[in-house]
Amino acid sequence: MLDFNDIPPAAGGPVDLNAQRDELKRELLARLPAVLMALFPAGKIRGNKFLIGNIQGEAGDSLEIALDGDKAGLWHDHATGEGGDVFDAIAIHHGLDTKRDFAAVMETAARLVGRSLATPMPTRSEVPIDALGPHTAKWDYLSASGELIACVYRYDPEPGKKEFRPWDVRARMCRAPDPRPLYNLPDVSRADSVILVEGEKCADALIRMGITATTAMNGAKAPIDKTDWRPLAGKAVLIWPDRDAPGWDYAEAAARACVSAGAVSVAILVPPTDRPTGWDVADAVEEGFDVQAFLDTGERRIVKAAPSLLPTYSLGHLLDDDSPLPPDLIEPRVLTPGGMLVFGGAPKVGKSDFLLSWLTHMAGGAAFLGMRPSRPLRVFYLQAEVQYHYLRERVKGIALPPSRVLDARTHFVATPQLRLILNDEGLAQVIPAMERAFNGSPPDVIAIDPIRNVFDGGEGQASENDNAAMLYFLSQRVERLRDAVNPSAGIILVHHTRKLGKKQFEEDPFQALAGAGSLRGYYSTGMLLFRPDETRTPRDLIFELRNGAAIPQKHIDKIEGEWREINPSVRLAMQDYGAKLDAERRRKRDVILQMIFDEAAAGRCYLSSLFAKTFENKGGLGGMRSISERIAVLAAQGYIKFFRNAQDYGLPSCKGSKHGYLCVEDMRIKRPLGEPDPVSGEVTETNLLVLPTHYVCPQTGVHLPVENPNVWVYQEDVQP
Repeated sequence: MLDFNDIPPAAGGPVDLNAQRDELKRELLARLPAVLMALFPAGKIRGNKFLIGNIQGEAGDSLEIALDGDKAGLWHDHATGEGGDVFDAIAIHHGLDTKRDFAAVMETAARLVGRSLATPMPTRSEVPIDALGPHTAKWDYLSASGELIACVYRYDPEPGKKEFRPWDVRARMCRAPDPRPLYNLPDVSRADSVILVEGEKCADALIRMGITATTAMNGAKAPIDKTDWRPLAGKAVLIWPDRDAPGWDYAEAAARACVSAGAVSVAILVPPTDRPTGWDVADAVEEGFDVQAFLDTGERRIVKAAPSLLPTYSLGHLLDDDSPLPPDLIEPRVLTPGGMLVFGGAPKVGKSDFLLSWLTHMAGGAAFLGMRPSRPLRVFYLQAEVQYHYLRERVKGIALPPSRVLDARTHFVATPQLRLILNDEGLAQVIPAMERAFNGSPPDVIAIDPIRNVFDGGEGQASENDNAAMLYFLSQRVERLRDAVNPSAGIILVHHTRKLGKKQFEEDPFQALAGAGSLRGYYSTGMLLFRPDETRTPRDLIFELRNGAAIPQKHIDKIEGEWREINPSVRLAMQDYGAKLDAERRRKRDVILQMIFDEAAAGRCYLSSLFAKTFENKGGLGGMRSISERIAVLAAQGYIKFFRNAQDYGLPSCKGSKHGYLCVEDMRIKRPLGEPDPVSGEVTETNLLVLPTHYVCPQTGVHLPVENPNVWVYQEDVQP
């Protein structure tokens, strides 16, 4: 709205300029649709509104002008936040300023209604004052080199109401430049870190404290896509929003723009919850709030983390640093904070049973075979082999010192048998489970048993035997898991060893680990469980430490449910005789399992009774009763299972048997594939993998359905 009351009278008599303006406005509003169509030919009328893309007249519907009622002629651009009355629209569209070019604005408006002014408008050099009154604040937007780009004027036309008007210096128009510059660019260009706030007043409050701050033009209403964020490339940006919903929305949108512009890091400060709605930076400074402490340590949401710098240390620094070493998680240097231990062994050597006893002792704060925890450790056991009920059975057999049981009960958390891999989807399940396992406290130790069952080798899905795939798994999966849960946690990975000759094992046992090249370059501790004599139960425990003195090899055995160190030179009474009996049992086991496997490969499968009758007194197995008893033992130990879906393999029905046909791991049956060739009479054959449908429960002896036919669990602790 224009106010010309302070214009001096024109020569020849007084001129009622306000009356002339009001009359012209009434004519404009009376013919408003026609006036707007003449002004904006690309516009359109929808209901009681006139729609156009912008004040320059481009097609669209971002800018709305009311056509009737008390608000007739008032307009608002939703994209830029600009607005005003019909005179403002005419002025801005024609590149005029209602303050400086008021005569031209009035003459342009008169032409739109088809006439000229009754009395020519006077001119003067001074800028007139419009209905908003004099501006109450002004902010200059400069380029990085100090050139004036734009000005923003603030008006307070009435209490509690404020309005802003931008002025494009280069275009000499009352509009925002395109693109809109950031505030305080000379300082921003020289700074490494910048605080982004809402509005020039807030930015100035920080600038007066010596803090580099900036804002987008229009604050929370700033159109993100029309603002030039490029000056923030290479900067660390911290966003301090006003404490309200629009402020947080602005911060989120601005954060994404800063990341796209190339900021090295972006974070959003979370305003204190005890402050009123609308509380901003200027309020904080005015009330004496500790601004610097809030900027340094206030709660924040990380949008883009700063890249970590490569640390370097001079010899002098290392020699002069006498600070104490961080305490071992497991002494002596077996597992250090942030360290990784790989625990390997051949199949059926007892790795899982050993690990379960070891971890529960660490959780209880108890020593185990000379390995001592610094305190009761929070242990998360992520395992993918043993089902819940058998895991429950195993832990009840662990011989923990009674005084340590209370700590171990809450400090040891295990998963049941997992059926996932540690890819993005798997990590999305595992990480939250670890975070809530100890009531908000992070785990000290994360054990993964075994690597093979959860392995993700990246693109191509190479196996754990591939060094590149193993390195991907360690760096992109295991380390990512640790970083998300507790960067100082120790990692224990359970892994299998390849079968090497005894001499090779003695020369370099850790080379037996699958993917050993990547593993050995990555882990801080290696530990192997090895049975030097397959006919005896004692094992050797071998260590490879990167961060400490060598640990002597230990000779251990499980005696009366407890793992103990033993003297290998001591021989128990009748040990040789017992060893011979054990060896004979193992021989019979191997013979029976091999016979079942070989017979299936030839196309023949057996029920228990038929197998005993067919192979009586063959292969040194003894009579039918002896064979039947040995099959029952092997079934209870998990070496033999059963399948009842005989028709799937072209076998006669086994309805006469309540158990089904015998089955061993990886057994395949030879079956014909199609009809005989009409010329040669030859039959094409195939080997079908046989999957069990039932197994014997080792506790009850009952035949139960198999949960996962691809997984074989052997009762390692039951003597064969």
